[in-house]
Formats: sequence, C-alpha cells, structure tokens
Amino acid sequence: MTYALPPLNALRAFEAAARHLSFKLAAHELHVTPGAVGQQVKALEARLGVQLFERLHKQLILTEAGQAYLPGISEGFRHIADATSQLKPAGTVLLQVGVHGSYDLRRLDLAAFRSTHAEIGVRMLQPAGLHELVEGKVDVLIARGVSRHPGYRCERIDEGSGAGDWLVAPEGTADCPEIVSFRAWLRALPAAKPLADRRPRLVGGVRS
Repeated sequence: MTYALPPLNALRAFEAAARHLSFKLAAHELHVTPGAVGQQVKALEARLGVQLFERLHKQLILTEAGQAYLPGISEGFRHIADATSQLKPAGTVLLQVGVHGSYDLRRLDLAAFRSTHAEIGVRMLQPAGLHELVEGKVDVLIARGVSRHPGYRCERIDEGSGAGDWLVAPEGTADCPEIVSFRAWLRALPAAKPLADRRPRLVGGVRS
C-alpha cells in the first residue's frame, strides 16, 4: 500500500509548533531556527491546501483545521516511536548525558545503573552545558541552577534551597523511556553530603 504523506520534517515542525504554540520553542526542541520551522509549516499548509495556524502579533493560534489535524499527527509519531523502541534489541538504546563541570560523577553510580538497566547504554560528557544540549551533542543535561529554558523541561533532582542541580531535556523527548528511567534513578540517589561532612576527621591523632 502506498501512503500519500507530506514530508516528515514538515510534520515534525507542525506537531512541535502546535504543542508549543510557538515557532521559537519548536525550533529549540528540533535544533533548528524558528525561520526553518516557519518555512516547513508554510510548505505543509501549501501542500494540504489549508491554513493550520493563525499568525497574530507575537501569538500563534491553531485554526480549526490545525486543531483537527494535530491529534492524528501526534498519535502517529507516538506509534513510530513505540514501534522503533520495540524493534531495538536490548542494550542498543544509547543515552548521552551532559554534566556540568562541578558535578561529582561518582554520585551517579553508573555501574549500578547499567546493571539494573541493561537495555540502556550511557555515555557521559563533562563538562557540558546548554550549548551542547541545544546542539544535539547530548540527549539530556545535568545542569547547575537551570530552572527554566524555552522548549526544555527542567526538573530539580536534588533537595534544598539555592541553585541546585537540574535535569534538562527537550520537551519532545523528555518522556522517552530511557530519560524517564535515568530521571527516576537520579531522584533515588542519596543526597550529596555537605562539604564539611566529607573532610577527614582526626580521631586520637589519626585521620578517619
């Protein structure tokens, strides 16, 4: 059976822009420019012969046609993602994690994570920041004090006040199984000890 489908990139641009109601946020998620998203959406509208968005001053609104089109497109992408996930044999999913420079990687206990999540391979990049995440060099980022960034989901992974450590992932992939598993692992880790508690103590003239 032959399927009459619009270009996949145009559908991705529409789906992301419709979720965010913003070409800018869609561009952050897809690692392209807002202009590229706008061009893809415009080409899709021309191909379909309908207007999908109302472009108002600093505001993007789905038309009636856009509202009707979005659920099916989103569901289609979910089916593709699920089918791809089921096709991959164990151990073939690679999660690339960026970490800010002051984070102690020993806290992650990656050996234990790999033993309980054999289906997920983990590759670390340190130091890494938002630039590496936006450029697609890492899939997810452990960042210091990044509580908000357009087009990304930022979730605190430690306790207490102050800047803190945050897990930052693109909105479009934040609920992927490997990221969900890694997020749960981070939240289950013991809290980092204060620096004062890590200093060796003198007991009877001997360091302990």
